[in-house]
Amino acid sequence: MIGTITEGLIFALMVLGVYITYKILDFPDLTADSSFVLGAAVLTRCLSQGLSLPLSMVFAGLAGGLAGYVTGYIHTKFGITNLLSGILVMIGLYSINLRILGRANVNLFTVDHLFSTGNSLIKVGVIILVVKLMLDMFFKTHYGYLIRLVGDNPNLIESFGLDPQAYKRAGIVLANGLVALSGALLAQYQGYADINMGTGMLVMGLASIILGEAICTRAFPIMLSTAAIIGSIIYRYALAMTLKIGFAPSDLKIITALILLGILIVNNKGVKAIAKV
Repeated sequence: MIGTITEGLIFALMVLGVYITYKILDFPDLTADSSFVLGAAVLTRCLSQGLSLPLSMVFAGLAGGLAGYVTGYIHTKFGITNLLSGILVMIGLYSINLRILGRANVNLFTVDHLFSTGNSLIKVGVIILVVKLMLDMFFKTHYGYLIRLVGDNPNLIESFGLDPQAYKRAGIVLANGLVALSGALLAQYQGYADINMGTGMLVMGLASIILGEAICTRAFPIMLSTAAIIGSIIYRYALAMTLKIGFAPSDLKIITALILLGILIVNNKGVKAIAKV
């Protein structure tokens, strides 16, 4: 249970990043699949070169933000659709991540990192709490409000004499920075970085957001960012339970798809639709 909650909180950073692009910017961003690995790769490389942990985390977040900026730039400057922009950057980052890592899998057993000592759950919990509070405060500022407005009504921003595309790029940068930090935390928690560890991050993030929103916001008047974090924990617990009852790890992808499909059906058609099926 403790391990599942810890993993859920680690992935919650990624879910918050997907929450920004999906819920706020209305921008389904496939860059998350590779920026997640990018954060893990940069942190692993920095720690192996003797850099301090705080500086390594900063570089990991900045690398993810840079990947997000490239996606946003391709989308806003060249008019390429959001999905294609994310796919192009995701494909390109695979080679970059492999070059940063040096090989497909690199372990962190020989270096000190965040989870080398102490209680992992408390450390991750504090990080998530700080990030969540800072994120909520940021979106209450003037700049944060304009980023939120980009997803709702970009024409209104233009009427203020401002460039909505610049605010959209800023939101994508912030989102992918959070995704990269999540990858950096996971690499430390599991003790290695793998070139394929980011596969399905966008789907996982969407499932967590929809799950948290469907369960939490209907029962309690809580913020969507909080619901996204809770959804991440519930999602990880659901996957852990499927393994416990006998499913193979190779079945997790189809289980994820079925969970997401079920939630979407309930949201769109209601519980009665499930009963009729």
